[in-house]
Amino acid sequence: MGEAERGEAAPRQAVTYFCAREHRSVVTFSIEAQVPDSWDCPKCGLPASLDSENPPPAPKIEPYKTHLAYVKERRSDKEAEDILDEALELLRSRRKSGDIIF
Repeated sequence: MGEAERGEAAPRQAVTYFCAREHRSVVTFSIEAQVPDSWDCPKCGLPASLDSENPPPAPKIEPYKTHLAYVKERRSDKEAEDILDEALELLRSRRKSGDIIF
């Protein structure tokens, strides 16, 4: 009944992808579609490839860095002290001139 209402289904191909955790994912594509070399595993989210013997390795997860850690990568302690001294001097001069500072 379904095919009679909608017409014939387009020709398809089933492609199997393999991830590093040995999951097997079968994805269906149109015969005319270009099959991608990699696909995200729907079970674990790792990248999967067409090669069952050499699945792609899991990506390296870098630890979370705080804003301060990124700043410390860009500035030395001496530069940080100089910037702090400059900001404090500006603040003090604005207070002496009568500016309202919140």
